Amino acid sequence: MVVRKSAAPPTPWSKNLAEPQIHETAYVHSFSNIIGDVHIGSKVMVAPGTSIRADEGAPFHIGAGTNIQDGVVIHGLDEGRVIGDDKKDYSVWIGKNTSITHMALIHGPAYIGDNSFIGFRSTVFNARVGEGCIIMLHVLIQDVEIPPGKYVPAGSIITNQQQADRLPDVQSVDAEFSRHIVGINEALRAGYLCAGDTACVANIRNEPSGKTNGKVRAISPSTNSHTTNTIDMSVEVSEQVKSLLSQGYKVGTEYANERRFRTSSWQSGPTIQSKNPSEAIAALEATMAEHTGEYVRLIGIDPKAKRRVLEEIVQRPDDDAPAPSRRQNTTASRSSNNYSAAASTSNGSVSGDIVEQVKSLLSQGYKVGTEYANERRFRTSSWQSGPTIQSKNPSEAIAALEATMAEHTGEYVRLIGIDPKAKRRVLEEIVQRPDDDAPAPSRRQPAPAAKSRQSKASHTASQSNYRPSSGSLDADVVEQVRSLLSQGYNIGTEHADPRRFRTGSWHTCSPIELKNQSEVLQALEACINEHQGEYVRLFGIDPKAKRRVQETLIQKP
Repeated sequence: MVVRKSAAPPTPWSKNLAEPQIHETAYVHSFSNIIGDVHIGSKVMVAPGTSIRADEGAPFHIGAGTNIQDGVVIHGLDEGRVIGDDKKDYSVWIGKNTSITHMALIHGPAYIGDNSFIGFRSTVFNARVGEGCIIMLHVLIQDVEIPPGKYVPAGSIITNQQQADRLPDVQSVDAEFSRHIVGINEALRAGYLCAGDTACVANIRNEPSGKTNGKVRAISPSTNSHTTNTIDMSVEVSEQVKSLLSQGYKVGTEYANERRFRTSSWQSGPTIQSKNPSEAIAALEATMAEHTGEYVRLIGIDPKAKRRVLEEIVQRPDDDAPAPSRRQNTTASRSSNNYSAAASTSNGSVSGDIVEQVKSLLSQGYKVGTEYANERRFRTSSWQSGPTIQSKNPSEAIAALEATMAEHTGEYVRLIGIDPKAKRRVLEEIVQRPDDDAPAPSRRQPAPAAKSRQSKASHTASQSNYRPSSGSLDADVVEQVRSLLSQGYNIGTEHADPRRFRTGSWHTCSPIELKNQSEVLQALEACINEHQGEYVRLFGIDPKAKRRVQETLIQKP
């Protein structure tokens, strides 16, 4: 196959008309363009649609065993150089056994070390990425040096050295994933090179194919359904599975047809016993394939506390770019955007999600309480306490909850999970809003004439120095921020227009370094006001574990 390559054009800064040097064992697709002083090492795979153009900045070096995937652009500035591993000057140096994945941009001066992974549509400009780094999709790295062995989460913008130095280390499962990608592309390179040789083709077909359950593990972004391993399955969901397993959690599955989905009557799929990420992902894929045309969701399970830590839909019947619906059972309360589905009523009873929530709380030894508020009290987060439900029987507890909701028709009602030993709240969830139809209680229990009082959380929020503006935050978001800060977490925000929202390509807002609740809330409002007409989400950051603990959508267009 003829490779499209050419010498660099004559310019005031480049007069030697250097041509690409491509090792005989490398495979470079004819639909790629290689221009100028580019050195491509042995067993390199260059996919269709790439542009490697050393016509301004030069030279470029691409190390042995590296793969350059579809749509990658590599270019460099006339000024600025990096020191390669051979101690010479380069505009772009890419080390050995490295993956530069679909649509990534590497713009010199840039150095990328051996055994690294650069995710879809990520950009590296005027930066050094150390050996063994994992850069996930839609990341910007500019004007910094990423230390060796660091992990950069999807959507990150790393533009100062302090951010780079705080990045978490790559885990063993991440390194395994990177090696897997290199192995896949090595097999592709060999296959393309011998495609015209019948004997060679037969030999390759008899080799282990790396298939799992009849399907090749997906590594490239695709617009097909989840059951054929789209980018959501191969990257985002795969990362979620790896994260759960690395934290010692188990992975389970549930599925539902359209009718069951509307009533939140999920059916349990098999619990995945394997601790190996590849096997767990393969088992998840098998469940998705078995329930094609149905909803499938991934469940994270804490085996010690015997509770769910994550629920995320990974397949929908229409198979169009799904927006994952995450629910993490942390002590922080949830935003109004996350309440709507769970809090809806059906046929005179609380929804299936709330029923399951009550059962889960009681099974863990927690108590169940209630609070209510009219419109005015809700706006100021001045909730009044309803009766604490003493019963340990789920049916009786649900009936008591329905009785409270019926008693306060036209008001907000929320469910409270209480840890009686630690004397703290473990859950706050709105189960009724004024615009909901009040459920008819299956068993009405007389509410004790308890004296109304404000909850501790509400009192704290209402007594803060925060003064809502015209675009004030929902009271639930105020409480969520309070809860996150009280647990020592940092607060972050991201925004996305509708197109980026559909593809999960969030932009990070300015970091909120503040710890004062009122100042954090004002910073949140500033982010919302700055990005009117866009999606905005809030997330908590665990500074010790360097991970997110919760993501909540707080504004929709």
